Amino acid sequence: MNYNKLPGIFVLLCVATLGHAGTSTPYGDVSLPYKLHQVPDSPVYYIIGRPGVPDAENEGHTSNAGFVVTGEGVVVYDAGGTPAVGYMLLKRIREITDKPVKIVVAGHYHADHIYGLQAFREHTKASIWAHETALDYLGGDVTTTSEDAQSRLTQRREALFPWVNENTYIVGPDKTLGQSAEFTLGGLTFELVYMGPAHSPSDTIMVVKEPGVVFSGDILYFSRVPFLDSPLTDTGRWLDGLDYLLSLSPQPRFIIPGHGDATDDPQYAVKFTRNYIEYLRTTMGKAAEELIPFDEVYARTDWSAYEDLPAFKASNRGNAYRVYLEMEAASF
Repeated sequence: MNYNKLPGIFVLLCVATLGHAGTSTPYGDVSLPYKLHQVPDSPVYYIIGRPGVPDAENEGHTSNAGFVVTGEGVVVYDAGGTPAVGYMLLKRIREITDKPVKIVVAGHYHADHIYGLQAFREHTKASIWAHETALDYLGGDVTTTSEDAQSRLTQRREALFPWVNENTYIVGPDKTLGQSAEFTLGGLTFELVYMGPAHSPSDTIMVVKEPGVVFSGDILYFSRVPFLDSPLTDTGRWLDGLDYLLSLSPQPRFIIPGHGDATDDPQYAVKFTRNYIEYLRTTMGKAAEELIPFDEVYARTDWSAYEDLPAFKASNRGNAYRVYLEMEAASF
């Protein structure tokens, strides 16, 4: 296959300027540009979400998503936090190729990554793949919705109206995966590797072997504070997942994280996420061991390395408390 030979780490496609003046979708008008980037010398493309938590200002577009064009069709990784985001990703695909979307991999079942699946369900014949634990998020099978998932959908219908509304629904996977799966399409090899439970129970990365690209999902955050504030987060296994990324041979030449900028320096990206998690485990773990109340330890902890990053105010205290509880439970 002839890959586009374009310079630079981020190749910004001219066609991606649509959206500045507003773009209509079947799921509401969007005002953000949805700029499309291309991994150099490869058929891999991606869009970068806005920093921060989903709100009206960012229209729910806070997570990264991307796709790989092969000779036989397109493989998508993640679909964004609203049906409109998913539709805009599909528009970007159509600006690159008219080949069918064959597979959409849901890297994990969190609202900011899966609500866009609705656009792919309604406008393509793609098969949606996810780890088998995604069914737990749904409440047991694809025909149900768990209380937590319904509660999040209700919250987003308020916070992200009109992009998430009464017509928005959660799309379950057509195919569920175990520990790993490998497939080829159009001469490219894809490996899906289960990393959870880490950030979430269903964390799955996608390795595109020939171009050396990894879609890491929320195992990696870059240039913003990660989200750990869930009773299902397991920071010990999360660190194991980061070790796995560093153990890949050959090392990937490009990583697209779940949030934040993509990078051609995998070790630096891993270091950012690892340092944050280890800092929380060290500071909160020591306090839990010494029975120091959380409010006291949080107030006296030095957050200067992170306090200016996006999502710090929204996420850091909750992250710290969740790790405090995790380390407290581990001490018994």
